[in-house]
Amino acid sequence: MPRAPIPTWCYALVVVRKADRFLLVQESKYGEPWYLPGGRVEPGESFAGAPVREVLEEAGVPVRVTGVLRIEHSPTAAGARLRVVFLAEPADDTPPKSEPDDESLRAEWVSPSELPNYELRGDDVPRYLRYVAAGGAVYPLSVLAAEGAPVG
Repeated sequence: MPRAPIPTWCYALVVVRKADRFLLVQESKYGEPWYLPGGRVEPGESFAGAPVREVLEEAGVPVRVTGVLRIEHSPTAAGARLRVVFLAEPADDTPPKSEPDDESLRAEWVSPSELPNYELRGDDVPRYLRYVAAGGAVYPLSVLAAEGAPVG
């Protein structure tokens, strides 16, 4: 008997670091809190492509993805969420956006010590920033590959 498919939603979350500061976006939903740039991986889009697009859309900053911090899988009875947390750096000196649009209200470079001044969505923002600032492990992008791609 065939098994029923398991709906799975894929997300990319991005920690963008510039020296001792990190990029946060003020969301236009969820009560307008501040969070890391990120969002759903679009149909046909790779996990490695999603963070570049998401940061540009939400923060207006072009980035280079430098590694993977974590891969999270959260299954439930209704489906599953697969989230890859990336590390990135700005590709140039483009300032974060300051005008609201459909993606977010604005974006800013923030130091970990400034986080108490921001209403954050969840406690994962300070945890990720502390982890990166402390030199936590960063895995190569090669840990993500298309099925059937060569190993190594």
